[in-house]
Amino acid sequence: MSARVRARVDPPILLVEDKDSLRTMLRHALEAQGHTVVEARDQREAETALQSTRPAIVLSDLRLPEGDGIGVLRAAKDVEPELPVIVMTAFGSIQDAVTAMKEGALDFLAKPVDPDVLLLMVERALAQRRLSTENILLKEELAQRRGAPQIVGDDAKLKAVSLSLHRAAATDTTVLIEGESGTGKELFARALHALSPRADGPFVAINCAAIPETLLETELFGYEKGAFTGAANRKPGKFELAHRGTLFLDEIGDLPLTLQAKILRALEEKRFERVGGTAPLQVDVRVVAATNRNLKAAVAARQYREDLYFRLSVFPITIPPLRERSDDIATLARYFIDKYCRDLNRKPLVLSPAAEDEMRPYPWPGNVRELQNCIERTVILTDGDTIHPRHLNLSTASAAPAPAEETSPWDKIDLAGTMAEATRRVVAEVERRKIERALKDAGGNKGRVADMLQISFKVLTAKLREYGVD
Repeated sequence: MSARVRARVDPPILLVEDKDSLRTMLRHALEAQGHTVVEARDQREAETALQSTRPAIVLSDLRLPEGDGIGVLRAAKDVEPELPVIVMTAFGSIQDAVTAMKEGALDFLAKPVDPDVLLLMVERALAQRRLSTENILLKEELAQRRGAPQIVGDDAKLKAVSLSLHRAAATDTTVLIEGESGTGKELFARALHALSPRADGPFVAINCAAIPETLLETELFGYEKGAFTGAANRKPGKFELAHRGTLFLDEIGDLPLTLQAKILRALEEKRFERVGGTAPLQVDVRVVAATNRNLKAAVAARQYREDLYFRLSVFPITIPPLRERSDDIATLARYFIDKYCRDLNRKPLVLSPAAEDEMRPYPWPGNVRELQNCIERTVILTDGDTIHPRHLNLSTASAAPAPAEETSPWDKIDLAGTMAEATRRVVAEVERRKIERALKDAGGNKGRVADMLQISFKVLTAKLREYGVD
């Protein structure tokens, strides 16, 4: 690995040594291999550096003029329990090194220091750190994922999305992936990460709609020991785990208003505090967000922060629904047929022309996810070697009824009477519908409704009474 690439991937190394000549020699040896080095001369300076930087490794002498290496070790473990610490000691103090190992040091290095041995230990420590981070992520993901599927299709709209994806991947720009449920937004986010210079870093995904509001903040930002009842240990959040990689915020449109300001700050400043913490943590994270909601409409309705929307949508990408790329339906169906035949240990199945004709006009409201589920069920139910329409169990007639004759919404408005009377009826209907929608979104909290509609609580109460809204 080149020095230039390593400097991008790995955080700095904290070097704690009071002898200037030795510290300079060690720094030069580490920098020659592409590492960034932060220096400290005693325990106090080391503790300050631990709070202000996020070192990949701590390399500390055991004997220091103020404090000692054991104190540095404990401070490092207090900041991050998995942080690798290598201690240096004189030949006659091996027993002290053994004590440090019992306290949680990764290894010790006897003086005089051999630079080659030092660099070997550093590479080992970096490898251990990467494995530790990956292990945390794998425990959460591997139970529910057996690998990401490929992006399949030749439709012109899909190719345009792919081109945008490649252009965005070469940058660190925040990307907003929009599209209906089931279009594969996370799949495209993973492809974006794999194409980016951060591909060697972690890809961390979190569904903002699947976690209760009371827990979402701790999942995103982590928490300190003792931050709340049951917080027996410090826990890193998703922002922290995604350091030097990509953070995928799925269903970002469902992010509670109370958290939107904190997310905005984390995006703009690349720093945050854990819940219950006071020391800011600096992170290097590329954010990709996804939503099936119309965020512009949410902003207009004051249900979403405008500044956060603009921060997220620097590079928007819209995934077309499956019904708009009907030529890809058969291609995707064959891909899933092959996949599930392998997974279910079945002989290959053939998709009949009649089955293709059955699938093409179906609107697929659940998009690619619905098609995938349909094919999995079909592979299980098919008793021969050919898939026929009856195996698909699709009802095109009921699923896609003939569209009714379009009528204008203005045809339903009562225009009787004077101009002022007709206008009052329209305004009253709009106000009533708007208030009902706001009450639903606010969970019945009238104070919050008044804030959302930017009217006084007194005016809101009067309108609720006027329109008979409970």
